[in-house]
Amino acid sequence: MLAGADRHAPLYLDGVPELPEIKAHAERLTEAFGGAVLERFEPISFTALKTFAPDPASAVGLALRSVDHRGKHLMLHFGPGEPEGTDGSDDEVTFVVHLMQGGRLVPDEKLSARPRNGIARWRFSGGSAAPPALLLTEAGKERKAGVWVFDGDPARTDPPAPPLQGLGPDADVITRDEFARALAARNQRVHGFLRDQHGVAGLGRMLANEICHRAGLSPFAMTAKLTDTQVDSLLAATSACLSDALAFERSLDAMSRSADRPGAVHRRKGDACPVCGDTIRAVEYNAYEVDYCPTCQTDGKVLADNTTSKFLK
Repeated sequence: MLAGADRHAPLYLDGVPELPEIKAHAERLTEAFGGAVLERFEPISFTALKTFAPDPASAVGLALRSVDHRGKHLMLHFGPGEPEGTDGSDDEVTFVVHLMQGGRLVPDEKLSARPRNGIARWRFSGGSAAPPALLLTEAGKERKAGVWVFDGDPARTDPPAPPLQGLGPDADVITRDEFARALAARNQRVHGFLRDQHGVAGLGRMLANEICHRAGLSPFAMTAKLTDTQVDSLLAATSACLSDALAFERSLDAMSRSADRPGAVHRRKGDACPVCGDTIRAVEYNAYEVDYCPTCQTDGKVLADNTTSKFLK
């Protein structure tokens, strides 16, 4: 584990994996399983499958063409022939997977009848260099991770089908105009906007903390009041933080937790800010905290540590 990582873990649950974890994981899955032919899909938990049509069996005999993502969702595209990406055609079957907080999609060599924390399994036919199966697991008892099945590519329908409906552009491809319009259309605090998947998709608690710090913005600045310069800074910080996090994730053999990624302020309450040396502060909620540097972000003011999050007088 990285030095200094997860020092506040007993206080809070990890958030849903963010776009860098999901994107790097999709790349690893494509490399490991691309071309593998589906033998059958097995819902292990009765809560795993969120759709009733099409039948997952419609993908049996099809090859995994690619794994990609939309926001925080993984998308497994099965189709005839060799893996060549996805064209969204009707002869393609797509499994959309949301990992929620404790979920993972992992190679399954044991094929246990009752795998620990198992939610669902994709079994592949013999003759492939890939492991024999891919297992969706979820730690804990809530069992909120899920699988949706679609004909074609649900991200390309108009409007996109649930659970992709209503998502903003992915944070790694959003344009400046899209970003500015989304900010102006909402009267939200910046930190909340970054975590709200409707404005921009793929960001979570850690990246929201790090982006606000890199942009030099208070996490509680109002989106509708940002100047053009602040919008530019926020977008540049988003791109830079995503790039750093993705590079870190690509250096690993498996998906990390957000708490394990190196960062300047996230979960570093009480540490010295690496930019100015001021003490990092936090506004704490029941399930998470907003971390920030007063000198870098709030003109030296300390935010009230309660849910109103107003500046101290």
